[in-house]
Amino acid sequence: MDSLSDDSPRKVLERVSGALGCSPTSLDVATHLDKHDPLRHLRKQFLIPKVGDLPPSDLSLVDGAEDCIYFVGNSLGLQPRSARKYIDEELDKWAKTGIHGHVEGARPWAWAENNIEELMANVVGAKVEEVALMNGLTVNLHLLLLSFYKPTPSRHKILIEDKAFPSDHYAVESQIQLRGFDPQQSMLLMKCRAGEDTLRTEDILELIRREGDSIAVVMFSGVQYYTGQLFNMAAITAAGHGKGCFVGFDCAHAVGNAELKLHDWGVDFACWCSYKYLNSGAGGLAGAFVHEKHAHTVKPALLGWWGHNLKTRFSMNNEMDLVPGVGGFRISNQPILLVCPLQASLEIFSQTSMPALRQKSRLLTAYLESLIQHYYARDEAQPHLPSVRIITPPAPEERGCQLSLCFSVPIRAVFQELERRGVACDMREPNVLRIAPVPLYNSFSDVHRFVSLLGSALTASAGLPRGAQPSP
Repeated sequence: MDSLSDDSPRKVLERVSGALGCSPTSLDVATHLDKHDPLRHLRKQFLIPKVGDLPPSDLSLVDGAEDCIYFVGNSLGLQPRSARKYIDEELDKWAKTGIHGHVEGARPWAWAENNIEELMANVVGAKVEEVALMNGLTVNLHLLLLSFYKPTPSRHKILIEDKAFPSDHYAVESQIQLRGFDPQQSMLLMKCRAGEDTLRTEDILELIRREGDSIAVVMFSGVQYYTGQLFNMAAITAAGHGKGCFVGFDCAHAVGNAELKLHDWGVDFACWCSYKYLNSGAGGLAGAFVHEKHAHTVKPALLGWWGHNLKTRFSMNNEMDLVPGVGGFRISNQPILLVCPLQASLEIFSQTSMPALRQKSRLLTAYLESLIQHYYARDEAQPHLPSVRIITPPAPEERGCQLSLCFSVPIRAVFQELERRGVACDMREPNVLRIAPVPLYNSFSDVHRFVSLLGSALTASAGLPRGAQPSP
């Protein structure tokens, strides 16, 4: 695949179509890009649902034997083929050896998650001792805020983006209340400019400069779940530190999607789930990060025996030998059946790199964007035709793989028509369809096929005659 500079995905598409002597919208472009995709073999390591197995599919409209178009890895990643094998191995070990499974086998239950933390650290740009696999995302966020949020009468605010994921909002609100402060006064919501859909980096940095002396914690998402905006985490971290704030991120939509450098950026803490781009299954084992600079200064507020040094954990003397850093934040032993699918996925990540995945992702998403804009941008000459508006930032460095789409026709009808045609995607109230071509397992042909089906869905949802809406 062509090497990419920071601003060249469109140029790559033009170059390929020019070399092939066809339109950039031709299926030949997608076929060529798939053929020359160095990551195409990774798709075979995932189980892709068939159209006929998806409950909403209308088999009068589609071939039920085809692979579905799975563009919802931002909500739930596909199952790695080896996940079932690993789970079966642990069930078999339990059946045959019982309690001995705690210390025997390829994944001793007493420290199984420790064995894959290096793989996880590579994905988030951290040192292995800065990463822990434990709990769920919001549980980890609470544990981290209990230690990093130390409000005082003069510095008590938590800065979070307006319209953050609801669970983050609730966690921050409850942490403020827990310390006896009023969320109306201590919860600082970063809003977009009037008439805009995403936050400007310069506005975020200016707010931190202006309000920073009263901010205890800056807590943003890495990628905004609704708009798909990738925040400049390095700049936000530097700005927060410049005003004496702790800076943390919810990386649920960034991990496995964007290239993260949590250690190098100096991020104080971060947490993430693993069932989206990390493909660990619904409710999978989550992750947490605490920078090594805090290993001996920031302590967990709540203790459990899994935060005790493994070498002396089973001495049972009730004298805490606390693991420094994020390891000390562990409370309980981790469910082995959740470790298994996460290991299966992280092993696939280890066969490539985040820069390589990111390179493909930038081109894949730019291809989707270019086709949508070509066929479905508002046409002033034919205003009766349904149109699509992309609210995700157009700059590749300001987004991950997700595009958030708004429509000139009722969104639920479009969503339902896409589902009838074997497309797995995600609708979010009030008016966004989230489309995420994931570089691990999605192809350029998936994108081309989706854009064609989108035309059919728009036509059907608007009650237009077949073929009224242009599409590939």
